[in-house]
Amino acid sequence: DAVLFAERVGYPVLIRPSYVLSGAAMNVARSIDDLKNYIEEATNLSSEHPVVLSKFIQNAKEIEMDAVAMDGRLINYAISEHVENAGVHSGDATLILPPQKLYVETIKRVKRITKEICKVLKISGPFNIQFLSRDNEVKVIECNMRASRSFPFVSKTYNVNFIDLATRIMVGKNVRPKLIDLADIDHVAIKAPMFSFTRLQGADPVLRVEMASTGEVACFGMNKWEAFLKAMLSTGFKIPKNKTLLLSAGPLHSKVEFLESARELIKLGYKIFATKKTSEYLNKNGVKATLVYKPSQNQEPSIITYLKDGKIDLLINIPEHFGQQELTDGYRIRRTAVDFNVSLISNLKVASLLVASLVWLEKNPTKFEMTCWQDYMQELGN
Repeated sequence: DAVLFAERVGYPVLIRPSYVLSGAAMNVARSIDDLKNYIEEATNLSSEHPVVLSKFIQNAKEIEMDAVAMDGRLINYAISEHVENAGVHSGDATLILPPQKLYVETIKRVKRITKEICKVLKISGPFNIQFLSRDNEVKVIECNMRASRSFPFVSKTYNVNFIDLATRIMVGKNVRPKLIDLADIDHVAIKAPMFSFTRLQGADPVLRVEMASTGEVACFGMNKWEAFLKAMLSTGFKIPKNKTLLLSAGPLHSKVEFLESARELIKLGYKIFATKKTSEYLNKNGVKATLVYKPSQNQEPSIITYLKDGKIDLLINIPEHFGQQELTDGYRIRRTAVDFNVSLISNLKVASLLVASLVWLEKNPTKFEMTCWQDYMQELGN
């Protein structure tokens, strides 16, 4: 049945075991071999419950709705956008609040769908809905009838205690909606994940549909670039001092999308090292890149040697594919970066936002400052 379904809707498909936490054993199958292996893994983990298959929609934006309701009526809500495209577990995603790149119509549809779900389920208390959006078409991923990990984040950003509201409702008290006027909010907040790959020997430090983060930070700024840099620095990321960057941009569409960011890096004075196909593409399009070799090529200058010798400040490695875990070139490169404490970015959207943030910092060095939470809240009159 699973094979027939995948053939009918087309690969990739998403495999989701039932009743597991943090997306355990959840995977994206891109071939029949992937499908068989991942289903076996999912059934071994949750053998008494069904495995759910669905079409995996690529290049879609993920949107998060955190809300509180009373008797099926929406009381307060917060809509966050993910930096990463759908396909990265929400616990590993970078969230922006208020959203910066959502169409007004998309926000209206998300709110409309939320109200309908809330009414049908007669929700009283906290809940969370995750949405997909592509070409302004909105789909529901899932609705969780509980507080999500982003409830404290949205509460701090808007200075509205969502948990207090939800608790009062659940014990039978009447509450009134707290006014949240986005026009009064000058700041932007970003929640970024923290990982412990340095302590997990052999783990592949790459983002997937199964959650890998072990913590998170949230930072505020007057725009998304300031907030993003603060959040990244808080997770242990280091802004490259020597401005040496190793880029492996993955499939062609990723190279095309990152080209303008690569040009900006050159303007900032970065020296770009790149793998064979990436360096060829960059040089062909007027971006100077120095060739370095993958481990399997057994040639010098080698990526592994450069990482171990401290010649690289930052590694941007966009995986070619997500097949079965194996000792691929990509895995060895990412693992070496982590083991030798080299900052690593493995998501294209995050890499592009990082470059945009570095450009902003170069132009506005005096505006990058630490400000306490209370000062940001003054604009809200709280």
